[in-house]
Amino acid sequence: MNWENSASVSNELIPLSYFNEMRNSSPVSLNKQKTAWNVFKYEDVKTIFTRHDLFSSQGVESVNDPIESSILRQDPPKHRQLRMLVSQAFTPRIIQGLTAKIEAIAEALCDQMEMNAKVDGLHDYASPLPITVIAEMLGIPPEDRERFKAWSDALVGNDTDGYYQCQQEMSVYFSEIANRRRAEPQEDLISNLVRANGEGVQLSDVEVIGFCILLLVAGNETTTNLISSAMLLFDGHADAKAQLIADNSLLPQALEEVLRYCSPVQTMIRTVTKTTVLRGEILTPGQMVNIWIGSANHDEDIFEHPEIFNIHRNPNPHLAFGHGIHYCLGAQLARLESKIAMQTLLKRFPDFHLDHSQPLERIDSWIMFGVKQLPIMLGDE
Repeated sequence: MNWENSASVSNELIPLSYFNEMRNSSPVSLNKQKTAWNVFKYEDVKTIFTRHDLFSSQGVESVNDPIESSILRQDPPKHRQLRMLVSQAFTPRIIQGLTAKIEAIAEALCDQMEMNAKVDGLHDYASPLPITVIAEMLGIPPEDRERFKAWSDALVGNDTDGYYQCQQEMSVYFSEIANRRRAEPQEDLISNLVRANGEGVQLSDVEVIGFCILLLVAGNETTTNLISSAMLLFDGHADAKAQLIADNSLLPQALEEVLRYCSPVQTMIRTVTKTTVLRGEILTPGQMVNIWIGSANHDEDIFEHPEIFNIHRNPNPHLAFGHGIHYCLGAQLARLESKIAMQTLLKRFPDFHLDHSQPLERIDSWIMFGVKQLPIMLGDE
């Protein structure tokens, strides 16, 4: 593997060659089982995000499943109502107010890593940082954070039984906490959710639980993978890393390129509600559609030399956070956490580099992109 070539790094982990082939030969294609369509081009993915009248976010499972009751799986007008309610507890002011806390968490994790010359950038840094932030936002005790991580991994994994089991466990867990917060409100996100009110409507129990579960994944798994991907890509591009160390004001733009290049969420699912023609293919009601964000963000019609990791890319209209009414509610938090995480890491350990003697493995998820481990060395040995 040539670690100086971003395309070679990612092709072992993200099927960039396959995405390129499909964009050019079969941009809208039915899978072999003829159960779902796959859509690979940027403009088509963007259209599907936008046209919620043609492509529904609602899942096929029972509405009693909490994740199915979250804003992720709702269409207007229910989506608008839910988003308005949860936004009250997720304002830009609240997120910006977390800056000092995130900085303290990042510094404390670096202090722990400094005691070891050889560490795992994923398990010792990229993972515990957002887990700690989300747990503190929700008002979850520190001793439960390991359970959080296990649940989070199960929700994005390929094990269907594990997916439903962890939802059941989380339903019980968050229901108990929500009931306690109704009786004794605290200054945390769950307290804000149970008292959120708009147009005389409050969140139901299952909607509160669904949002907690969604926040656990969206606020933890995606940010963890964004930070670890930044470490991976900065390590593979010495010039870019040197520029970021010299001028950390370049970090926000560099992280947008990480989001484009290694999109934490690789795909999302929609259901066709009305007969639609897309690039000559007829999509009929009830059919599932996989919209490949990871492919759209490498579409050569939109991005010049998409195979090149360029921290100065401008414009960079990636779809890593979605588009339209489902644009990620936690995008500001993800950007803030990843900026502070990488800023702190580059300041404390400017010579950090991957241990290239150990192979990288992708996590067992077709939905998300991330690595199972990220062995790094903090010094210049």
